[in-house]
Amino acid sequence: MAGPSARPSADQRPTLRVDKWLWQARFFKTRALAAELATSGHLRINGQPTRKPGHGVAAGDVLTFAQGNRIRVVRVTALGYRRGPAGEAQTLYDDLDAPKDDPATGPLE
Repeated sequence: MAGPSARPSADQRPTLRVDKWLWQARFFKTRALAAELATSGHLRINGQPTRKPGHGVAAGDVLTFAQGNRIRVVRVTALGYRRGPAGEAQTLYDDLDAPKDDPATGPLE
């Protein structure tokens, strides 16, 4: 069993707690709300339900969760270092459920 001074293996991806990532990416106003989503069982990571706010997410993981009256599906593209402005937060994910035709802006090309 590896102790606290053990080095991580070369194939191990850096991860961040899912509640912290959701807060940094500005999906939730507080980290407590993000943790509440995870513990409620309404969060899926790569299609698998989780009830642990401390579950690690890494770049490439797909998160599915309810936000307001819509279901969000996002792919983690980066781990944040802080909760920055909205523009910075949007660089942390790709929105996989983005509408292809938005009546307000017309079709995307």
